[in-house]
Amino acid sequence: MKKNNSRFPKWLDNAVFYEIYPQSFLDTNADGIGDFQGIIQKLDYVKSLGCTAIWMNPCFESPFGDAGYDVSDYYRVAKRYGTNEDLKHLFEEAHRRGMHVLLDLVPGHTSVAHPWFQQSMKAEKNEFTDRYVWTDSIWESPDGYASLRGISDRDGSCMVNFFSHQPALNYGYYRPDPKKKWQQPMDADGPQATLQTMKDVMRFWLKMGCDGFRVDMAGSLVKGDPDGKGTIRLWQNVRAFLDQEFPDAAMISEWGEPDKSLLGGFHMDFLLHFGPSHYNDLFRCEHPFFSGNGDASAFVKKYLESYEKSGRKGLICIPSGNHDMDRLARTISGVHQKIAFAFLLSMPGAPFIYYGDEIGMCYVEGVTSVEGGYGRTGSRSPMQWDDALNAGFSSAPASELYVPLDPDPKRPNVKTQTEDPDSLWHEIQRLISIRMEHPALQSKGEIQFIQAKKNTYPLVYLRTAGQESILVVLNPSDREVSFSFDGSLGECIYSLGGKTKMKNGQVTIPARSASYHICN
Repeated sequence: MKKNNSRFPKWLDNAVFYEIYPQSFLDTNADGIGDFQGIIQKLDYVKSLGCTAIWMNPCFESPFGDAGYDVSDYYRVAKRYGTNEDLKHLFEEAHRRGMHVLLDLVPGHTSVAHPWFQQSMKAEKNEFTDRYVWTDSIWESPDGYASLRGISDRDGSCMVNFFSHQPALNYGYYRPDPKKKWQQPMDADGPQATLQTMKDVMRFWLKMGCDGFRVDMAGSLVKGDPDGKGTIRLWQNVRAFLDQEFPDAAMISEWGEPDKSLLGGFHMDFLLHFGPSHYNDLFRCEHPFFSGNGDASAFVKKYLESYEKSGRKGLICIPSGNHDMDRLARTISGVHQKIAFAFLLSMPGAPFIYYGDEIGMCYVEGVTSVEGGYGRTGSRSPMQWDDALNAGFSSAPASELYVPLDPDPKRPNVKTQTEDPDSLWHEIQRLISIRMEHPALQSKGEIQFIQAKKNTYPLVYLRTAGQESILVVLNPSDREVSFSFDGSLGECIYSLGGKTKMKNGQVTIPARSASYHICN
């Protein structure tokens, strides 16, 4: 399998991303749902935090059975957000501020309402007959997958990727079973037409001004592909197309296996709250490391495996959270949140901040599912801008808000946090500023873990780029701890929670503290 030799967009070298869930960011027309004009109005806010790029969740036409991850038209934005021209204007306004915007691409499935699927259901053969994965008989289900059946005159069961209204697009099988004629190889006409069509979708938005894509379920496209080899090959094909036509377009995958995704041509891959990364050990489990009573050793071991397997190329990205996870504040609070961000903003790869995490927004308990959110809905509540009506999110009646607001009268908001120099917001702004000033702390800086023992604090690592080396020391625990270090500590460029001391090769750090040190 060929290596990933794709061009790496220069702007990713020091990128810090801000994820915007458009439904919940800012409503400017009083319908209770956020919109493009709201995002445009708040671009200066995002920039003031220090973020250089935005990832926006799906905004295309959809019946919204899964919050827009069930697309019914890839070429037109949902009316509730605005128009294609509004989105183009958003791109232009971001670029005017030196910022970039990634759209959320959902290439693995569509809504049942998509015209492609409506045509695919027909009994007579047509252009879209093989656009989705169908068996030859309604009595046969695709192995290992749920399916739709008995929904049209076409004989067969149609594979679904997740919810029952999300039929799986056909990119072929890596090793088709010859006894199952419906399992098409990757190079068959149907899978090839699907791939070319998805390239056309990407081309359309990149020409409009989009700077790249976050790709939903990127590792799931080719079926019967347990090792990901066919899917890697497919994405290498896409990468070659992008390198030829849009070499500065950035691609980040929802895959969670960087040794596969980066080989496939993605520039970045998320560590996810599911899969093998041990991401939850740090932030979301019974005893998270950053709550001060957990273990980071399994995370570090898996991180280094992925780091080495990917040839230390590409970016392994660690988000503060996203629309599918519990809010960070549900398990980590107070100064521990600041220490968590001292970690997130000093690791290799591009950091991703989920809207509202910068002010410590809480998970809203007990809300009814909205648009397929179920337990995730509590992490999708409206952004809390101030203490005015609906926390400044919307002038609609509270009963018409997309998701109910956090009802806690002490809920954090942007206005209060930006006015308080000791707030989480200002700590994150400070950390981003330090990252921007030091190449060793940025996306491509190397990392070496100095201290990451099982059930032990602190977590210590060395970041290097060129002649610059910075030691990062993190101690979320409630006790003073020490570690051995074969080096010397120079200038302290960041400190939280007290002074780090070194004597006779032993470094001692206070409880609930974090620091960055220039190493000579």
